[in-house]
Amino acid sequence: MHSPIAHESAHAPDSAYAAHVPDSARSAHPSRPVHQAVTPAGSTLPGLVGNTPVLRVSHPLTPPGRGFWAKLEGFNPGGIKDRPGLHMVERARTRGELLPGCRIVESTSGTLGLGLALAGTVHGHPVTLVTDPGLEPSMARLLAAHGATVDTVPEPHPVGGWQQARRDRVAELLAEHPGSWCPDQYGNPDNVAAYTPLALELAAQLGHIDVLVCSVGTGGHSAGISRVLRQLYPGLRLVGVDTVGSTIFGQPARSRLMRGLGSSIYPRNVAYENFSEVHWVSPAESVWACRKLATSHYATGGWSVGAVALVAGWLARTLPRDTRIVAVFPDGPQRYLETVYDDTYCARHGLLLEGAPATDPDVVHSPDEKEVGRWTRCTTVQDPLRAESEAR
Repeated sequence: MHSPIAHESAHAPDSAYAAHVPDSARSAHPSRPVHQAVTPAGSTLPGLVGNTPVLRVSHPLTPPGRGFWAKLEGFNPGGIKDRPGLHMVERARTRGELLPGCRIVESTSGTLGLGLALAGTVHGHPVTLVTDPGLEPSMARLLAAHGATVDTVPEPHPVGGWQQARRDRVAELLAEHPGSWCPDQYGNPDNVAAYTPLALELAAQLGHIDVLVCSVGTGGHSAGISRVLRQLYPGLRLVGVDTVGSTIFGQPARSRLMRGLGSSIYPRNVAYENFSEVHWVSPAESVWACRKLATSHYATGGWSVGAVALVAGWLARTLPRDTRIVAVFPDGPQRYLETVYDDTYCARHGLLLEGAPATDPDVVHSPDEKEVGRWTRCTTVQDPLRAESEAR
């Protein structure tokens, strides 16, 4: 006697098989129905973005038995900024600000450039990306391989540094190309809104979050993720991670090795009111954390990832054991093989620490207390422009 279940399983049509069966095989199996091919979920270019995994990170970044969760945005095709790259372009097209076939022009240190190149491919727009000599040669080649035009400014702005020089060049290019459009990632609210799906992914993956740790550059992902998560978890603490030499949180602007976080201007997307504290991290400390992640967890990334991991590890060591901490890792290690993971480069810049960084950060009580040169923490967070205005 045959089992009905076994019988059904043995003869049920296999749609994946049927869609690829050659005509000769179909004629040999006339009873097998022919199905039209289906497009698997996530097989379009925009479908490759999002739903990135989380990884539990513990020893040696934390003591055994303690740890934090890392959101691995390097699993997107180009990194975390694929999300705002696509979203800003789609919203601009919907509003009629970006017309079909018109050029996209933007300033970038690299990762957003990949996101805009992706959006340009999806929606049929030429893309010009303005960068500076600090961009890794491999990233410049990758951007060009994806069809973007890379325009490099030769000199920094005397006050606003490389970022202001890039923005000035963007203004020139917009004037040269009638109908062109700039996303203005530093002040575009669509940059912030693009991270709503990421926040909802974290909520679905982890159920509850107490502390969110984000690097800060344009301010988009820290503002966008925390805005949503704070509605779900009102007690959420947001910890910002910046680089030494960055002016975002009120330190003096200096030349910076680390790219992807920090700024020599004040991006208006930074939600200062959302932060519970800020940490500044040096390049050497970030390199140490990146390399420890690589050897211990087979998951790592660039400057932002190392800086965020160092701070999240400290939080996991010092907060109560049951605190659920999430760190956002914006990208993977590929673009940093010539910097973070290159011993010659690191030795030339004095980035190879003989031992681990200090167990705890230095502490300052206000961002202007002193200029910091190593990992430092401050629990007073304010908008430097507002503070200057109030002091007048």
